[in-house]
Amino acid sequence: MADPAMSVSPYWELTFDADGDPDGGRRDRLLAGVAERGVKDLIVFAHGWNNDRTGATKLYSRFFAPIPELAPKARLGYVGVVWPSMRFSDESIPDFPRSVAAETTRRPALDKDTRHALLETFPGRATVIDQLARLLDQQPREEAELEEFGRLVRLLVEVVPPGPQALFGADTLAEGVPQSEPDMFSGPVTGVCEDFARGLAEVESPDGVPEGFTIPNPWDGAHELLRQTTYYAMKRRAGTVGERGLGRVVGQLAAQRPEVRVHLVGHSFGGRLVSFALRGLPEGVRTVKSVTLLQGAFSHYAFAARLPHDTRAGGVLHGQQNRIDGPLVCCFSRFDSALSTMYPLASRMAGDSEGAGMDIGRMLGAKWGAMGHDGVQAVPGTRTWKLTDALRATMPASGCVNIDAASVVKDGKAPAGAHSDIVHRELAHLVVAAGRIR
Repeated sequence: MADPAMSVSPYWELTFDADGDPDGGRRDRLLAGVAERGVKDLIVFAHGWNNDRTGATKLYSRFFAPIPELAPKARLGYVGVVWPSMRFSDESIPDFPRSVAAETTRRPALDKDTRHALLETFPGRATVIDQLARLLDQQPREEAELEEFGRLVRLLVEVVPPGPQALFGADTLAEGVPQSEPDMFSGPVTGVCEDFARGLAEVESPDGVPEGFTIPNPWDGAHELLRQTTYYAMKRRAGTVGERGLGRVVGQLAAQRPEVRVHLVGHSFGGRLVSFALRGLPEGVRTVKSVTLLQGAFSHYAFAARLPHDTRAGGVLHGQQNRIDGPLVCCFSRFDSALSTMYPLASRMAGDSEGAGMDIGRMLGAKWGAMGHDGVQAVPGTRTWKLTDALRATMPASGCVNIDAASVVKDGKAPAGAHSDIVHRELAHLVVAAGRIR
């Protein structure tokens, strides 16, 4: 029976915990259902900065809706991945109702929806979250209070966690050592908050920073510090769920139904999740026929063998695109301010000494640029097309393809901009084209 909340059928849900362990019942229903329904092409979508199942399900339903018409003869199945991420409620999602994406609230107060999301995402940290909320609400002028805020943020997310999860936070490696653990707390937190506040002022001003611009309220930057550090924890978690969770399930499906063609789609950190799933595939599995990244929130050098600015270093996913029996398609948009401005600013504060003295525009060409801003970088043979041209052409059978999707990915309020403006028929069509679904 079709899910009344879902626009397509058959649809299954895969749920993972923070360690990548799946809900066994849902996994088994997927594995059995694919065979029972005679599915030939299975589209698997992983969300990004959504906190709850309701928001993720609405996204999947709306994105999947045009696909049956785009591939009317295909024997399709659909999977929505639900993993424990979170989204600050002041990030708008175009066309979503207030119950899913609240209107921007007065920053920097921590609204009740975001507090609830933090409590669910970081269980056992209620006292820390209450203290963070109090400081954001009161905005004390003492510099020591900002330093205390930074200490609490670090305590909340456990920036250097015990165990192997730390390895999943890396996007690049230098001589085998992950280059990702942030040290944004090693210096005065006040300076970090002021930098974030300037970045926010830039993305929120339609004509750029106005003449006579002065230093904004550092507590605006404190709110952004909490957001970015929380996202760092989600980045680590996305890699864990992808490699230890989704990759293994795709491998189990391949063992049982090797004829099923799998197409992975990921938005934001979901793009990171499905990319790390390639690293988790069992040896010899060739059932992944396409990967489509929608505004991917991870390094544009993740698939590179060597970084242009450091030949000793390479991407943690180097060569993983070769696990795909088809193309790796990466959509990007200049209107995504979450990735064009805030992502490199946060990455600079994660300890990239080369980027420390750069302006934001120059940082985008350095180590810390994001997939969703300018596409896959430093991978030989990568092609770049406009979205309209890509939909008229035949997609390559392998390799990396960058798609400038700014013609449709263009709407959204600060600070995220168009980061979540991904529900478009053209992008659904791109998934069908990338997977050669007929």
